Amino acid sequence: MKKIYGSAAEALDGVLHDGMLIAAGGFGLCGIPELLLSAIRDAGTKDLTFASNNAGVDDFGIGILLQTKQVKKMISSYVGENKEFMRQYLGGELELEFNPQGTLAERMRAGGAGIPGFYTKTGVGTVIADGKEHKDFNGETYIMEEGIFADLSIVKAWKADATGNLVFRKTARNFNPPAAMCGKICIAEVEEIVPTGSLDPDTIHLPGIYVHRIVQGEHEKRIEQRTVRSA
Repeated sequence: MKKIYGSAAEALDGVLHDGMLIAAGGFGLCGIPELLLSAIRDAGTKDLTFASNNAGVDDFGIGILLQTKQVKKMISSYVGENKEFMRQYLGGELELEFNPQGTLAERMRAGGAGIPGFYTKTGVGTVIADGKEHKDFNGETYIMEEGIFADLSIVKAWKADATGNLVFRKTARNFNPPAAMCGKICIAEVEEIVPTGSLDPDTIHLPGIYVHRIVQGEHEKRIEQRTVRSA
């Protein structure tokens, strides 16, 4: 089965539709699937729900889709660094479902493992728990969170082989593996495609069984908040 595509647009061909749920990897601007996000913007797909730790910044990451009003809802942990996100949310133009980071990662992992829901103490007694089922275990209260089953997963990796085995680089791994696992279709953009069999099995972070399409490209590695010492 062919997994390597010539561009992000080609990799997304036949996959996108209005109103879909997309799980996106990345943390801040680290390890985000920037090429695929740009291709989604260019495709004009709208009414999207994104499950992602954050929405990038105003002109990078998911932020570029907020600018074009293609996002209907965010399922996120952190919503800072993005003025357009704040403007749309406070103006009632954007839905927001807050998730603690560990809960969001576990919801993605659970979806990938076929687990429809799980109990966690995180969020008990806060607005996070509003409307959710509560259950006591051994005298402690837990809330139920549902697994995320996305229509599409988009992730960024360092290396891939032709079968889709992925290797992430250092902290750029972040939310990418669980995001990749929970989608019906997973598309990975990578910096390098290496020959099949050249990756040490012990270094593979995500098996190719989870990855359906791969695209290689050049990436811009921005620093979200640059702090330097004065001379």
